[in-house]
Parts: sequence; C-alpha cells; structure tokens
Amino acid sequence: MDSDGIESEIEEKSPCGRYVRYGKIIGRGAFKDVYRGLDLFDNSDIAWCQISIDDDKSLQSLISGETQWFEAVLLNSLHHENIIKCYSHWIDPSNGCVNMITELFASGNLRHYMKKLAAVDQKTIKNWGRQILHAVAFLHARNPKIVHRDLKCDNVFVDPATGEVKLGDFGLAAVMEETPMSALAGTPEFMAPEYYDEEYGELVDVYSFGMCLLEMSTFECPYSECTNQGQIFKKVSSGILPRALGKVDDPEVKEIIEKCLLPADSRPSAAELLKHPFFAEEEQISYAIGDVATTAKADVMMTMLSDVSTVYNPVSDASFEGKKECCWDSDVSMDSRITCESL
Repeated sequence: MDSDGIESEIEEKSPCGRYVRYGKIIGRGAFKDVYRGLDLFDNSDIAWCQISIDDDKSLQSLISGETQWFEAVLLNSLHHENIIKCYSHWIDPSNGCVNMITELFASGNLRHYMKKLAAVDQKTIKNWGRQILHAVAFLHARNPKIVHRDLKCDNVFVDPATGEVKLGDFGLAAVMEETPMSALAGTPEFMAPEYYDEEYGELVDVYSFGMCLLEMSTFECPYSECTNQGQIFKKVSSGILPRALGKVDDPEVKEIIEKCLLPADSRPSAAELLKHPFFAEEEQISYAIGDVATTAKADVMMTMLSDVSTVYNPVSDASFEGKKECCWDSDVSMDSRITCESL
C-alpha cells in the first residue's frame, strides 16, 4: 500500500495494456464505481470508471457494436478546458459492464472538496462559477445542442492547486433535437420546474447552475429542509424557492441565483450569464518582448465535431477475451493520435 493508502496491487488491465486499475473504490454512484488507475504510457494517474449494464438487450447491443456507449463517445467529441477528458472505453461482457478511462481529480468533486473548507470566498465562487458556465455555454452552443441534465456540485471536479474545475459525469446528457425533450432525468434538488411538465430545453442546465451557486455560497444543499422527493416536487412546482436562498449574504450572487431560478421563458442563457459583471474575466496584462506584444492569458480554445453522430473515431480497436477497446488521446489532433498497438 502506498503513502496515500491506495492499494498498489494491480487488479485489472485494459485490453490494449495501456491502463491498469487498482482495487480501492474512490467514488461510487447508482450504477458506477470509480477506481484509481495508472496510464503506463506516461505514468499519470487516471480514473477507471466501471458502469454496470443490467439490461441484457442493451449489453448485447453494445457487445455486437450495434450501439456505442453514448457518454464515452460524447466526451471524446468535446474538447474544452472545463470538461473532463475521456481517453478510452470498452465493453466487458464477462462482468456486464462498460469501463471508461478519464482524467483523475484526486480532490474529488466540489461537494466533497467543500466539506474540507470552513467557507468559500467571493473570488473562488466567481472563479468556479465562471468555469462551469463556460462548459455549459459550450455544450449549448453545439449543433445540435447538448444538455447535461444532471449539473450539480457532485458532478463538477476540482483541482485546488490550480483552481481549475471541470464538468463531468455525462451519463444523463442528451442531444437536443428540434422538439423539446420530455424524459424525466436528473437529481430532484437541482431539477427545473419544466421537467415535470415533460417539455424542456437546455435552460434546465442554467436552473441547475443556480442551485450549484446556491450550494457554493451557503454550503447547504438546495431544499435541505425537505425530507423526501415528494416535498421537493411540491415546492418546485409551486414556485417556492429553497430556504437556503435567504442565507446568501452577497446581493450580487443572490441576484444571479434568482435569475437562474426564473421560469424558463424569463431565464437567461449560460452565454448571457457570462456577460454579467460578476463573472468578468480578470484583466489581461500585456507586455512587449522586442517588437512582439504578448498577452498573459490566452483565449479559451473550444473545438468539437459538429455532429455527435459522427464522433466515433477511435485510435484503435484493441480486442482480447471478447473485449473491444476504443482508445484515443484527447490532447492531440485527430491525425496524430497514438495507437495502442505501438505501446
């Protein structure tokens, strides 16, 4: 066992042999276990996500290649500094699961990290909020639009050393067609009222962002005064705002939260919220080197394939023991990705 208490014994290897998994679970969801792992190519830590597939028909469809694992394919298409990277995924028929390799955030998600803090200052809230909005605005600017549908502090991951946060867990994400969506999905405390009308669009993510901002400001989960989901539903559908809103001291933050919680037809978009003075970027400092002017902060680079249906473009399909792995390197261009066979 190493100094961090992580079991160093290797429990499993990926089909192409690049990634290994250790035994200790570092995160857990309803259908997902997350383990710490290692990328043997560059000796970097990774998160090994194991998603259980209970439906035999869905599993067989994945095994046969008739369908792809949407979350992994989607993440591979999204190249943004505030969205978590996915490096590889494969189906494991013997264990009835999908394995997905993503970058690792050792400090975990925002909710877990905030438990270690006494409070979060305005500058930090501003920094975290701006980055989350950049990610959401990026998703909503795609063609077709992508809606996360489960935005909450549990699904935002943080690196305290750099102040960087990234949006992750796209298991409930959906591509929005021309007609409004209707499927009920998400976490009740963060779900907009229009969910229950079974007709909603991308602005449900803005509502959820407002609830994230509320939690960051108060360290209290929205509607914590409720004891069950039925009570939450009654309050949300009746337009009763969370009790925690009264605990927000900063009037500017409170104003932004209230805008996010407005009815959908009055709610601002993520792009509009980014124009709010509260989320203004720090001033860029320019300095000259010889005759060349250089700025201290570069513009955010955002690229994505325009059609999610065409994003499946793996580096290689490595197979053994009935497992097929789709590996890619999110840090390099399409034409220079490294193949598993070369490792």
